[in-house]
Amino acid sequence: MHYMLLGYDKPDALELRKATRPSHIDYLTAKLGKMLIGGPLLDAQGNPCGSMLVVEAASEADARAMFDEDPYVQAGLFATTTVTPYRLVFFDHEAVG
Repeated sequence: MHYMLLGYDKPDALELRKATRPSHIDYLTAKLGKMLIGGPLLDAQGNPCGSMLVVEAASEADARAMFDEDPYVQAGLFATTTVTPYRLVFFDHEAVG
């Protein structure tokens, strides 16, 4: 099953995000095949203010465990996180490239 993982950054967390990003990217790269899509949420100025991931997991608990292992979560970047079941209905492969 697919799950959407959302994390909203704590206020003034941009420097923590930047410092933790290399570990975060390494973690996601190691999970390719289970991490299906993801990227930063952006504020009105185009600055990162959160993260969204869609993962493949056997259960919501497994998806939560995967999120909890992410260096962003372990560093305390997020003020709030959610894990929600998700169904991919439409995907434009040409637009994404």
